[in-house]
Amino acid sequence: MQVKVLGAARQVGRSGFMVSHGDTNILLDYGAMTTKEPGFPVHVQPKAVDGLILSHAHLDHSGAAPVFFIGGERVKMHSTPVTSELSSLLINDFIKISGPYLPFEYLDLLAMEKATVNHGYKQSFQIKDMTVTFYDAGHIPGSCIVAVEAGSKRLIYTGDINGTETELLNPSFKSLGDANMVITESTYATAEHPERQRVEKEFVDYANEIVEGGGVLLAPAFSVGRAQELAMTLHRHGFKHPIGMDGMALKVNEIILRYQEYIRDPTLFRRTLEGTEQITGWNQRENFIKKPGVVISPAGMLVGGASIFYNQRLSQKEKNGISLVSFQVPGTPGRTLLDRGLTLINGKPTKVKAQVRKFDFSSHSGRGALLSDLKGIGGSPRFMTVHGEEESCVQLATELHNELGVEAFAPRVSEVYEV
Repeated sequence: MQVKVLGAARQVGRSGFMVSHGDTNILLDYGAMTTKEPGFPVHVQPKAVDGLILSHAHLDHSGAAPVFFIGGERVKMHSTPVTSELSSLLINDFIKISGPYLPFEYLDLLAMEKATVNHGYKQSFQIKDMTVTFYDAGHIPGSCIVAVEAGSKRLIYTGDINGTETELLNPSFKSLGDANMVITESTYATAEHPERQRVEKEFVDYANEIVEGGGVLLAPAFSVGRAQELAMTLHRHGFKHPIGMDGMALKVNEIILRYQEYIRDPTLFRRTLEGTEQITGWNQRENFIKKPGVVISPAGMLVGGASIFYNQRLSQKEKNGISLVSFQVPGTPGRTLLDRGLTLINGKPTKVKAQVRKFDFSSHSGRGALLSDLKGIGGSPRFMTVHGEEESCVQLATELHNELGVEAFAPRVSEVYEV
């Protein structure tokens, strides 16, 4: 078995790995860099691919997948049912925003949807002479760790993984068995996250402080996973004030409701939605922020969506608050707000008067949890560290080599390795 690195080498974005055995070739993810002019993994001829597997729906793992369906169904795509619906939702939005820069269009997304085969966790399936099995990755609803077996070799691809339980999801599956090679993410390989329950309490306390002071708290949040987790956190902690949710997060709610077996506490999720106002139009947006409450709205980095409207309306009053609950990429409005306290109002950089606080609700394992999960994989595998800044990939490879005495390396794009 061989692995060719197509993307995500010493960087976050455009994940893609070609796994080959004999005359069988499968792709593990085929994502995009969601910059103004998107970037893509190394090109692969569609006719050379026997199956495409998506570990989860985020665009850095799924965003380039429709290129394999230009002109109709040419190959099967395999994912969990949640991932297939969420990826279609996100890619459709990607086409609306970045269409002129993309090598595919909406018709190709429709062909991809028709070519999708869904699989649950721990349900093995065949792609020619390869056996593939999905395990819960704990990252977003439907995310999976992928195990690939062919001949005497076994490969584990973590995708994006979170070993910590959240309000929304179970932690990543631990009993992964033996492997000859592990391709692991390295996003937070050099950092630890604060204890989750403490972060949740601090967030709820801050929400109460803002609302009981007569203000509105804006929580810009990713549509998939983070928005739902914030609402569930407030509900679990007995938050008594109005909660509103806006934007694409509402469509994500509908998808999750159809696949409640992929979340940790379906009852809590349903009760949370029952107690959350679903905001669907401009009049409703204006009316909601006239009274104290919390509004959860994409986009998580303030780059688009209804959060821009709320930010402009709320950021100029000291009694209001803005909680940044995800990583803010350098150059985004969210990062500018965090670092410099500035936001754009009518196109002009303006000092924010609202209170701004950051909360670490990461959906990736921190250093300790990641190392613990990787050490639990048997068979003394070789480790390929990807999906992180160069420092993170290199440091994780060094730690795995020093602590486990195994071969570990941070590959570069286009390199090929024997499993």
